[in-house]
Amino acid sequence: MDNNLINSDWPKRDGLRALTAALGADNIRWVGGAVRDTLIGMEVHDVDCATLHTPDTVIDLCRSAGIRTVPTGIDHGTVTAVFVDGPVEVTTLRRDVATDGRRATIAFANEWRDDAARRDFTINALYAHPETLEISDYFGGLDDLAARRVRFIGDARQRITEDHLRILRYYRFQARFGAGLDAEAEEACAELSATLKGLSRERIASEMLGLLALPDPQPTITRMRERGVLGVILPETCPVHLKALSDLTVREHEQGFAHEPLRRLAALLPPSSDVAENVAARLRLSKAQRARLLSASERLSEDAANLHALAYQIGLEFAVDRLLLLGENARAIADWETPTFPLKGGAIVAHGVAAGPDVARILRSVERRWIAEGFPDKARVEKILEEELPRPLR
Repeated sequence: MDNNLINSDWPKRDGLRALTAALGADNIRWVGGAVRDTLIGMEVHDVDCATLHTPDTVIDLCRSAGIRTVPTGIDHGTVTAVFVDGPVEVTTLRRDVATDGRRATIAFANEWRDDAARRDFTINALYAHPETLEISDYFGGLDDLAARRVRFIGDARQRITEDHLRILRYYRFQARFGAGLDAEAEEACAELSATLKGLSRERIASEMLGLLALPDPQPTITRMRERGVLGVILPETCPVHLKALSDLTVREHEQGFAHEPLRRLAALLPPSSDVAENVAARLRLSKAQRARLLSASERLSEDAANLHALAYQIGLEFAVDRLLLLGENARAIADWETPTFPLKGGAIVAHGVAAGPDVARILRSVERRWIAEGFPDKARVEKILEEELPRPLR
């Protein structure tokens, strides 16, 4: 595999050069996603750094060099160096002392291979020297990356036993990078799928939404269901929902919409607000995430009758979700600017209506007609108001 790092721009960032000078080129290596993604021609955003130095030493050396640091994960050996061109997580080499499937007790290490051995997949254990950009590959990650194969380092069952979340990480990485399947990994994930029940809901949600955000997650989601993995965390999903996800993915691409994981999660569920509420609670979604999933679950075929009315009433983002899930063309409202209702309660009071429930009732009635008529101008709204005002007694 060609070493694309040599012609890549990110290793030349000023911040990385400053960090190298502060910590010493032989004491650090770029590692993980930035190295992996560059090698296969993918865009790089975040850069991680592994180091022989302890966190305290990293902080001291950076301070001496005028580099600001934040102890973002110091208990696990991580310090974040802050630069204008992007933060860098600097983590001391580690080895696992004890694991229980949910968290690990670690100790600092002195060997690059020891640090590599505790990582999950071979393609994530590639280290690059900051100056020469020579790659250190301890477990065949370069060959696996060339073959687009996601393979655990060491025994797959043992690695999953150490951290059960690796089941979902495997599927997410397989969906992103994989071509051929690794039989050992597939069997281990299926065999140990029940261990996912012991994980925090937030970690499960993060991995699932990360998977659903990928360009085409449906084949991987289908395999997860066939192997009994999906049923542990999302038992509501049936084959018809897998087809719905596939159709939605195609529709998003054809209509030019971004991959929205909560919209795709809604496709994997029956259109029921009760189901959406249960799933949102189970995955401990945020209030905003819950609201979006719930709105998508309440989709009805009538939503397509008046697209702009729908967008006005529930919001453009939520309306797009519903239309795409219903198989409609959402491009018709994609660039629509939501109008502002040109009537306030004060205008009704000025017509002699006492402040209170009558004002609110008239306001709602006028707004309903304004929506039904396609959002006419203020002059028409005033005429509608005149028609809705109480008639004087004769």
